[in-house]
Amino acid sequence: MDQMVALYIVPTPIGNLGDISARALEVLQQVDLIACEDTRHSGKLLSHFGIETRKTALHDHNERDRAQWIVEQLNQGKSIALISDAGTPLISDPGYHLVNHVRQAGHRVVPLPGACAAITALSASGLPSDRFSFEGFLPSKEKARIDKLEMLKEDPRTLIFYESPHRIVYSLRAIAQVLGDDRQVVMAREVTKTFETFLTGTAAEVLAMVEADDNQQKGEIVLMCHGFALSDEEGIPAVAVATLKLLSEELPLKKAAAIAAQIHGLKKNALYKYGLELDL
Repeated sequence: MDQMVALYIVPTPIGNLGDISARALEVLQQVDLIACEDTRHSGKLLSHFGIETRKTALHDHNERDRAQWIVEQLNQGKSIALISDAGTPLISDPGYHLVNHVRQAGHRVVPLPGACAAITALSASGLPSDRFSFEGFLPSKEKARIDKLEMLKEDPRTLIFYESPHRIVYSLRAIAQVLGDDRQVVMAREVTKTFETFLTGTAAEVLAMVEADDNQQKGEIVLMCHGFALSDEEGIPAVAVATLKLLSEELPLKKAAAIAAQIHGLKKNALYKYGLELDL
């Protein structure tokens, strides 16, 4: 392992313990300290691999206060690893404030590749993976959830959400309501674990499957939605029109249409033609 003082961002398995990398094990074994989201939870993983490195807790409630202490440890020449309960730290997990603080203090931050539920699920979903947006958890309150989905309604990218078992039905209902009953949805549950399940269909179909089977309302869930797609009969999304108008104020229409098309995943000729109709 590189012996230079650094904060190492170390992904851990999201289910199957065999998914941890040799490099991750080496780092966890050799650093002076491991910052864990939950020391008891991570203690089981570390014990499984015979790792006895000292642990400290770093979670949502103490991260800002703990960040300065960790910088002080780095100042003293100690190397530190950051792990979350599962997957890649910072991805809907604590760590952002720590990494920001460590970098501002002038110390190296070294990321290791590894497990991430969102990317793992997307790779097997059958949905477009060339452009996607990870949105974390949808809001818990209904109005905020609906408002969030309204903002994403015309996003052409594949949308990826994490969801909890007790909210999955409500989120699927909201998706069907806002994005449409016929929006293509894939729900990945317990990825890499014993009861791994992928449900595929329209929003209405996946909702019906989940409502009919209580087992689908358990475990860790990744919810993915096909991005907004235009048919020949449909108009240009409002968000794309706004982008086109903004760009055309500074650029020739042809160039503005090309850039807006790239941003929103649309055909530049369609945007150019629309711009001509608007006399932009």
